[in-house]
Amino acid sequence: MLNKIGVANKDLVLSRFFDEKTLVKPKAILECYEEIPCNPCSTSCPFDAIHIGENINKKPELDVDKCVGCGICITSCPGLAITVVSIKGEKAIFKIPYEMNPKPVKGDIVSGVNRHGEVICDVEVVRVDGHQRHDRTVILDVAVPLIYLHDFITVRV
Repeated sequence: MLNKIGVANKDLVLSRFFDEKTLVKPKAILECYEEIPCNPCSTSCPFDAIHIGENINKKPELDVDKCVGCGICITSCPGLAITVVSIKGEKAIFKIPYEMNPKPVKGDIVSGVNRHGEVICDVEVVRVDGHQRHDRTVILDVAVPLIYLHDFITVRV
């Protein structure tokens, strides 16, 4: 499906996620599905948790034991293909890159969107990090109903 319509199918998505027990602590989800020459995620990780290896075309792999969910990799990814996810009760807290205007603010309820661009749920913006080190990419922390853990990808404001 990825090569036909540009959208990862459920099996591809699940291949990049970790089980719910692992996601009790924040972990990077590397939704990089094709082999392309790219390595900013691995070179930016201060914990050496993301590995590509000698061949820069390989897909990145995450060492979950080293990943602390800091989110530095989110804004280093030129393809906006990295999120950080943790599970808190019945919600999944996603840290996502956001580059559109207007920027949402903490407390806003915005539309949660799936990989097909369809609105699937309402999500709450719980934090907006627009620090200068992120260049012009803002990191939004959003609370998503847990049932959309593998469907949610971004927001529409």
